[in-house]
Amino acid sequence: MSASRHPIALRLERQVGEGTRLLATVMALPLLDGIFAALVLTGAVSTVLGMLEVGLLIFGGSATLAVVLAEMEGGRAEQVKRVLLVGLLVVPLAALQAAVAPTVESVLAMAIFERFAALVIVAVAAKTASASIGEYLPSPGVIIGLGMVASFRPAGFEFALVAEPMYVAYGTGAAAVGVAFALAVAVAAPWLRGNVDVDRFRFGSAVALGVLPMTILGVIPSEAPLAL
Repeated sequence: MSASRHPIALRLERQVGEGTRLLATVMALPLLDGIFAALVLTGAVSTVLGMLEVGLLIFGGSATLAVVLAEMEGGRAEQVKRVLLVGLLVVPLAALQAAVAPTVESVLAMAIFERFAALVIVAVAAKTASASIGEYLPSPGVIIGLGMVASFRPAGFEFALVAEPMYVAYGTGAAAVGVAFALAVAVAAPWLRGNVDVDRFRFGSAVALGVLPMTILGVIPSEAPLAL
């Protein structure tokens, strides 16, 4: 399988085209389908370790690697510039979602929503590991939507922003880590194309993603660096 055959990247390529638009779609997808918001609400991005995990596995990961190596236009300097442009979109949106998370949390029964958040990460891990398995699984947006319906408690609505600024910083940092990962791939692309097996990297990403739901549900302490 070539770098461009990554199942998630390939599916998105058919919808939005190649290059910079594809990278923007891949990296913004966690913001658009609710994955990032779910992780913020469940406390998965409330520590430095959580920030690194989410940044590398959700915003970065094998789909981002595949797009930068196989689909980005131009030389190294041009690719770096294009990644930075994508970062200017993704990072502020992540900061905004992290800031308004308490408003969303006020209308959700978190004990229920956490289970759906864990389930959506398992689904993403399965889709990353195997395109054939992914065809039989609902999309992350559908799972998050069902979770919000099941846990919706409108009587508790209260407009609020994150009281602890560090949580916003961690959420913003997670997106920045993903952008930094894409930048590192762009800089090292000539070497990576000849030395990295994207299939193996994709499988490793899937395994790491599979551990993340355990930290969301409290099975594994969030301080334990197992998902990395």
